[in-house]
Amino acid sequence: MKSTLKYFYCLSILLVTGACSSDNSVEIDEEKPTITIDYTGGFPQGCAVLTKGETYNFRAMVTDNDELAAYSIDIHHNFDHHTHDDQLAECELEPIKQSVNPLIFVENYTIEGGLTSYEFNISVTIPNDIDTGDYHCAYSVTDVTGWQSRTSIDIKIIE
Repeated sequence: MKSTLKYFYCLSILLVTGACSSDNSVEIDEEKPTITIDYTGGFPQGCAVLTKGETYNFRAMVTDNDELAAYSIDIHHNFDHHTHDDQLAECELEPIKQSVNPLIFVENYTIEGGLTSYEFNISVTIPNDIDTGDYHCAYSVTDVTGWQSRTSIDIKIIE
């Protein structure tokens, strides 16, 4: 009986030790993906002026050391002169005002196929019935491990 108990005890220790051992070959992703509009074709560039009723292709290049997962575009008003940490240019702003019918465009997209580099190209028509003025175009990208990067661009929408 004692030998059976010792055998069971030793087997339990081995199972617990084996279950807790780590595989040192697994690499942890410690790099955020990148997002840029600073290239020929990237749009909009800082302080771009867009016209109501026109259609524009919003384009950015996203990359990751491992694998990309998703990106998003967010166009929202800046009538209160708020800022984002990474704005690329300082633009002349109109006076602060209250919104009546601002453009709000928020869309999320998936990047499939295990890509490490991707240029997105989203067609957006600026509605005729929105408030003109200062806006932000915010892009974000997420990799498969959950790292995220963002960038924001000041734009202006006119008649």
